[in-house]
Amino acid sequence: MAFRCKIIVLACVIALASSQGFKSSKRKPASPAPPAHAASDPETEITSSCPEDGFFADAEQCDKYYQCSNGEITEKLCPDGMVFNDYNPQDEKCDLPFNLDCSQRPKLQTPIPSQHCVRQNGYFPHEEPHECGKFFYCVDGKFNMITCPEDLVYNEKTGICTWADEAKKKGCGAADIFQFKCPEVNETFALTHPRYADPDDCQFFYVCINGNVPRRGGCKLGQAFDDVQKKCEWARKVPECKDWYKDRLTDAELDALENPPVAKPKPSGSPSRRKPQRPKLGKQAETVEE
Repeated sequence: MAFRCKIIVLACVIALASSQGFKSSKRKPASPAPPAHAASDPETEITSSCPEDGFFADAEQCDKYYQCSNGEITEKLCPDGMVFNDYNPQDEKCDLPFNLDCSQRPKLQTPIPSQHCVRQNGYFPHEEPHECGKFFYCVDGKFNMITCPEDLVYNEKTGICTWADEAKKKGCGAADIFQFKCPEVNETFALTHPRYADPDDCQFFYVCINGNVPRRGGCKLGQAFDDVQKKCEWARKVPECKDWYKDRLTDAELDALENPPVAKPKPSGSPSRRKPQRPKLGKQAETVEE
């Protein structure tokens, strides 16, 4: 009986040693994150094996992803400045960081800067703090400078031009851009977003959001802002602005803007001026029988 027990114990030791030695000494690839549609499932496990063929985001680095094909994993990187869009595992797509939320995997590859380009690709603010409405669009390290429409500021968070109070860029606030301060009003009136005429330009006015944040608006050509009625009106009807366009537009041009010609409607049932085309004859129809 004792001999039999020794055999059983020895067999157990051999089996345990064999199971521990079966693990590969090779380093496993970093674990890809689950696809976007599975990320919300708290029970989803991240493993180093391919869940299926496709493209999957890295769990920690936003511009790193993995290609899974026939059970094999290939690590890849987006071009510098781009991040991997994991919306669809079947699409290999690198996107601008403004279009994705990388807060859960904030790591990025080491940047490769060049002139005016913080990274090789993307949109980047002007280096000069006072250049509120200028920014750079970079492709493969080469830049193009873009200027925002008047009164707008480049927004570093969204990559587009927005109002100064939305961009929240230091030194580029509404007061810095417009040199206009909203008059103090009571809370009830402030909720109406009151309007005020631009003191320097009849064609423009300011809208004070919640009574204290100015945004500049404009009337169309030939019009002026009526500060009494708080709306745009033809300049000739606004006493203090009746001569505003005197040196820029003639009376005839102003009249044409105010009274554009109206196209006369075509009478219904009128004959078409287009001549009917003569039908082409086939060879047989062109043959004249004698």
